[in-house]
Amino acid sequence: MSSGFVDEAQLNVQAGDGGAGCVSFRREGPVAFGGPNGGDGGKGGDIWLIADRNVASLLAFKDHPHRKAESGVHGQGKDMHGRRGKDLEVHVPEGTVVTDLYTGELLADLANHGDRWMCAGGGRGGRGNAKFASNRRRAPTFAEQGEHGEEKWLKLELKLMADVALVGFPNVGKSTLISVISAAKPKIANYPFTTLEPNLGVVRYPGLTEFVVADIPGLIEGASEGKGLGHQFLKHIERARVLCIMVDLEDIEGPPPEEQVRILLHELGEYQPELLERPRLVVGTKSDSAIFDWDGEMISSITQQGIRELVSKLSELVFEARQSQPANEGIVIIRPEQEGAMVERLGDNEFRLQGRQVERIVALNDVTTPEALTYIDYALKRLGVPRMLARAGARDGDIVWIASFSFEYQEEA
Repeated sequence: MSSGFVDEAQLNVQAGDGGAGCVSFRREGPVAFGGPNGGDGGKGGDIWLIADRNVASLLAFKDHPHRKAESGVHGQGKDMHGRRGKDLEVHVPEGTVVTDLYTGELLADLANHGDRWMCAGGGRGGRGNAKFASNRRRAPTFAEQGEHGEEKWLKLELKLMADVALVGFPNVGKSTLISVISAAKPKIANYPFTTLEPNLGVVRYPGLTEFVVADIPGLIEGASEGKGLGHQFLKHIERARVLCIMVDLEDIEGPPPEEQVRILLHELGEYQPELLERPRLVVGTKSDSAIFDWDGEMISSITQQGIRELVSKLSELVFEARQSQPANEGIVIIRPEQEGAMVERLGDNEFRLQGRQVERIVALNDVTTPEALTYIDYALKRLGVPRMLARAGARDGDIVWIASFSFEYQEEA
């Protein structure tokens, strides 16, 4: 692809870390240490992907793939809570599909202008020591650390949103046609693969349905198998409501018109069979210099022969397709984190505890202070972790891992 249009990119997102809670005590006259008044840390900023019709490609991510949100501010004394980090909004083109870079799992399909998806959640702010005061713990000397924000590597892939896709061999006249029927001004020259990037144009004719047309770069035989730039081009046809199959009536060195149609439909069907069910119109181009006989629709972008009739028929097909097809709906897949805890056996004498709640208990607390360790033990018991480990077969002295933290298991009396 040229430097002006990028339809695939990698994106690294790092949400903001939560601010740490504060350990603080009131000073009340002659009393050196009054009650605890340490404030909470602020939540880290989230990162949102937003579909924006004013963004044309993924070029902004080609050389700068990293995006990081603001972290939350630490809590302070006098019950002063830290400010939360600002969310970061990242604008992407309409039709952007988001997958996990490593697993290929579909995460979101941002099909329409304004579709939003939170791709990375900010870390929770740590609670200050004031939150841990109780009848049994009147002067807690510990607070929670801030939780780290989520970090992910994503793959972004743009699939153009167009009503009509112009499909044909290289140099069939797609770029010339789109320059005639819309305000788009693609580069045009007389050699194969002039167009290395798709072009979009808005077609507006008085009394006709307005529609968006995409000039898809030329296909070759074997494109569905990845030959040439096949897959890069074919994916932009997926969302089009109507297909306009263009065949060259002038090129004596290429296949005849009927063979062009056969090859093009074969490539479309091999890539995605349902494309053959889309409304389509087949038209012969370069009628002003045609050397082949052709019984179907014919146009000449040079003399304007048949252009108005072609636009009218495409407009009718688009209108009918819009009536029968619902608008492309964005898909956002939300998979809740595993709550609570679950036990995984790593070996004869090792276990791992997994789950958002149990991992948070360790991540947010200072495991170097005795009082915080006592609180961690209390919180794990509230989740029923000792019983879960016992049922899993843990014995005295076995090693239990929670994230990167480990401890020796002791059976309850």
